Amino acid sequence: MKRQADQRARRVGVYGLVGLILLFWTSALSAADKAEKTFQMVVTDQQGVETELKNGIFYWEEKMSETSFVPHELRHLPAKRGTATVNIKFDQIKQIEMKPGADKAAPVMTMTVTLANGKNGEFVPAVSGSFKGESDFGQVEVPIASISKVVFK
Repeated sequence: MKRQADQRARRVGVYGLVGLILLFWTSALSAADKAEKTFQMVVTDQQGVETELKNGIFYWEEKMSETSFVPHELRHLPAKRGTATVNIKFDQIKQIEMKPGADKAAPVMTMTVTLANGKNGEFVPAVSGSFKGESDFGQVEVPIASISKVVFK
């Protein structure tokens, strides 16, 4: 009787260990797949200068106090449409065109986002950030307020 209980306990332990190994292995594989997605884009500033960015991200810093902030490196564009905040994924975006606000006293920039499927919409940037990535000359950061167009490749 004791021998059968010991054998059952060993089997449960072995099956549990195999289950844990499979769980960690599959989660490590899925994390590796997500980390490999990179984006290339051509950013045109308001002076007409085009810069090609590899490993492009949207970067902004959240101020926590006078001396500390939290950096955010996103692969989506946070945008406002009415009172809603929409996170538009980079892999859905074909291009973004920026337009200065109509009111000069309180300039609010608007964006026309065109998706890969052809749909487009008008948005306002949800945060003041920048597009950041690597160019042939080094690290580049272009503030969203100085951009006229972004084309995703």
